[in-house]
Amino acid sequence: MTDPTVVQLRAFAAVAHQRHFGAAADDLAVTQPAVSAAVAALEASLGARLFERTPRGVMLTALGEQLLPMAHHTLAALNDLVSDAGRSGQTHHGPLRLGVIPTVAPYLLPTILEAFGARFPDLVPEITEATTRTILAALEDGSLDLLVMALPSDRAETVELPLYWEEFVLLVHEEHRLAGARDLPTTTLQGLDVLLLEEGHCMRDQTIDVCRQAGATVGKGAKMGSLTTVSQLVAAKLGVTLLPASAVPVEVRGPLSTARFGGSPLPGRRVGMVHRRSSTRADEYGELADVLRVAITAAGLPVVLEQAEGHDPGLVA
Repeated sequence: MTDPTVVQLRAFAAVAHQRHFGAAADDLAVTQPAVSAAVAALEASLGARLFERTPRGVMLTALGEQLLPMAHHTLAALNDLVSDAGRSGQTHHGPLRLGVIPTVAPYLLPTILEAFGARFPDLVPEITEATTRTILAALEDGSLDLLVMALPSDRAETVELPLYWEEFVLLVHEEHRLAGARDLPTTTLQGLDVLLLEEGHCMRDQTIDVCRQAGATVGKGAKMGSLTTVSQLVAAKLGVTLLPASAVPVEVRGPLSTARFGGSPLPGRRVGMVHRRSSTRADEYGELADVLRVAITAAGLPVVLEQAEGHDPGLVA
């Protein structure tokens, strides 16, 4: 048995994530034959199959499921080694590979980049905007350092740094009977055509959860890739949708209006930073979270700040 190579482990992790050799090759920016050869070499060195090939894609074998977390851990440790060596002991210096979900990125990224640039000019954020599942997988295998996403992450091997909580508002056409309404019960959603994001977006799942708790049904009609597109469908009177409060200043334009829910608990979500528990940059990430909370307050975003449990932020008034 020969030791696995980094190339083989990266190919294994990419195929396991995508469940498809071609998509994995795209992720790695290599050819599909190269990915296939790397996986085949890894299987040969281990003397066992890691994937079950089918006409529609691939599935992990029992051994593949067992080894995948170890591969992720190995790749993450290697990426941390290279990153730490490159920074030569300096903090807030060099690349920061930051993953952000699409329902947060357009509304928070300007604040993030301005705050980090002003406070840490030697830090170079490299932004990846993708769905929760994709950025969590990239965090696990070391391709990303830090995430900004809706909490919880539901991963034992991650640390969460809460940033804020925000309510969901109901986005409607300005001529809709609910335009401008306040203190609505969530049962108001019953009978409305609630538009959804496509599968893979946590905002889609959160919207479905709110509707189900309210006794409303969802799941029919168009499923869009961004809140901007969904908002335009609302402007065309094709339905209504739930919008996080941070998106209101950007998306509520033209013939659009909002309605707000009342009661307790209000529908909403928590947003925070997530990093690997094993990361050697945990203190840095805590400082970044503190700086960002201050910046969120200064920017006047319509959210409620949160602090990490047992953490004295120091910078937040």
